[in-house]
Amino acid sequence: MKAFIHHFKFEFLAGIRNKQLLLLNYLFPLGFYLMLGFIMVEINPPFRENVIPAMVIFGILSATLLGIPDPLVNARENGIFRSYKINGIPAVSILIIPALTTILHLIVVTVIITSTATWLFNAPLPSHWLNYILVFFAAAIACTGLSVLIGVVSPTSRMTILWSQLVFTPSMLLGGLMVPYSMLPEAAKKIAQLLPSTQAMNAFSGLAMGRAADFSPWSSVTVLFVSGVLAFGLAIYLFSWDTRNSSRRGHPLLGLLALLPNIIQIVLLK
Repeated sequence: MKAFIHHFKFEFLAGIRNKQLLLLNYLFPLGFYLMLGFIMVEINPPFRENVIPAMVIFGILSATLLGIPDPLVNARENGIFRSYKINGIPAVSILIIPALTTILHLIVVTVIITSTATWLFNAPLPSHWLNYILVFFAAAIACTGLSVLIGVVSPTSRMTILWSQLVFTPSMLLGGLMVPYSMLPEAAKKIAQLLPSTQAMNAFSGLAMGRAADFSPWSSVTVLFVSGVLAFGLAIYLFSWDTRNSSRRGHPLLGLLALLPNIIQIVLLK
């Protein structure tokens, strides 16, 4: 437990001292929040209703998908995981601690956005605070789990960029942050339901913000939690201590099983 606490403290401080992680955890999401808030509210006044949930989700996507995978791959390539193994640090701690510290940073960012959006943009506050917190943690778990899985299955840093952008970019376009889910074509709606951002926006709208959801908000919360836990489990199963270790317990494509809860939801809600 003492080693876990020291490792957690180190990772948390690294998120503040490391310029790249500081950018992805704080500067990028908060800067984008201010820029988009001032611009979009003037161009599209109804966007004011979505400022808080949309910018919280953007902060989650930025800190997790863009911030977690690359350090994991770099640590494996540089042999850091080998030293962890020699010193008896389990693989679970290596994967869980970055996720926990990132969620802690996200809590700070979410508090800043939630406490200032009404003052800056006259955005409505959540009407159900417990549900707001629940959906936040569901989205954070889903995105951190997916990000850790990307870091585990990616053979190089370049591949982390590819896999992360395959989720991040569609999330911005189809996830309900900019374009409402209801305005998407039917085919695009099915693709959008594979994205954690779509599930989070739907759950925030239906459970926290007091608005109508596009589909079952509780199913969205369930999908977020289950897919996040499944992604963590797959990451632990597929974890490799060293790039030189050619043997794996499973093929990296097994990581696609993390989408299974979303696919089941699409089939059931058809």
